[in-house]
Amino acid sequence: MSSKLRVGVLFGGRSGEHEVSLMSAQSVLNAIDKTRYEITRIGIDHNGRWLFGGDPLAQLMRGDTAPEDAPRWPGPEHFADLDVIFPILHGPFGEDGTLQGLLDLAGVPYVGCGVLASSLAMDKAVSRMLFQSHGLPQTPWAVVLRTRWETDPEAELERLARQLAFPMFTKPANLGSSVGIRRVKGRAELRAGIDEAARYDRKIVVEQGVANAREIEVSVLGNDEPVASIPGEIVPSNEFYDYAAKYLNGASRELIPALITPEQTEAVRSMAVQAFRAVDGSGLARADFLLNDDSGEIFLNEINTMPGFTSISMYPKLWEASGLPYPQLLDRLIELALERHAEIARNQHTYQSSA
Repeated sequence: MSSKLRVGVLFGGRSGEHEVSLMSAQSVLNAIDKTRYEITRIGIDHNGRWLFGGDPLAQLMRGDTAPEDAPRWPGPEHFADLDVIFPILHGPFGEDGTLQGLLDLAGVPYVGCGVLASSLAMDKAVSRMLFQSHGLPQTPWAVVLRTRWETDPEAELERLARQLAFPMFTKPANLGSSVGIRRVKGRAELRAGIDEAARYDRKIVVEQGVANAREIEVSVLGNDEPVASIPGEIVPSNEFYDYAAKYLNGASRELIPALITPEQTEAVRSMAVQAFRAVDGSGLARADFLLNDDSGEIFLNEINTMPGFTSISMYPKLWEASGLPYPQLLDRLIELALERHAEIARNQHTYQSSA
């Protein structure tokens, strides 16, 4: 009998970040220690059907889909031979708590945040309200519901013009990797930006931009005692760090460590841990900040509970620069998954009087 830990690497999914997930999974599969782990590849196609056996990653990268009779709701038998799941899915139906709920029901340990943290962090509107209650600084923002936008767009444009100043950013509330995000400088662009974001979500977040903004990122690792990496800085190739700048043109630059003051470094690392604890995070997350290069003000932009794991992603790069190489980072994440599962298993599920 093999003494290796049996790890299921799960990728793909129904979100607009399906392709990013495949790139992340390929990087993880290349780096994970095969002498320690027995790997099972599990894919989910664009239609939400699960692929077991063979090489699901190669199939999905070719654009193949699962057979019509493939399961949409895998049962416990699909996880029976696995010790832990490493879900490398980004966006809705993978990072938003839905998958985490399924794995909780199956009783299998998994890497990363649980249902609550995943769903809170995925929703940019709800997480902003939560961060506000914790005193974490954020840019002014507003929410537009797609139904209201379609009913009376002019009224919504007037409201936004009163509340916020240009430039603004329009974003789907529940998506990542900058999919559906636009930087808008006037009313016509604002209309187009909301239309674009509304393709992906029923709820749109509109944020006021930061003057002379620099994009600072911090990786967080841990469960009840999380720690923060050194910060890094993204110098985007486009006007901001959009999907193309992240994954397609390869021209964006990363500065690790970020060229900021020791006081700013301490501030972003502290706020990253605060944000992680605010959502009750576990395992991993990446906190993103905007730094006004004129005033020195720092704003928490968002926290991402399943950041990219591609070869060019900041999350693993920041930990490598902090002294934790990629393979050892994967080891630690698996350890944290098992630790969290064991802690939750201590919970009593039947009532017994203490009298």
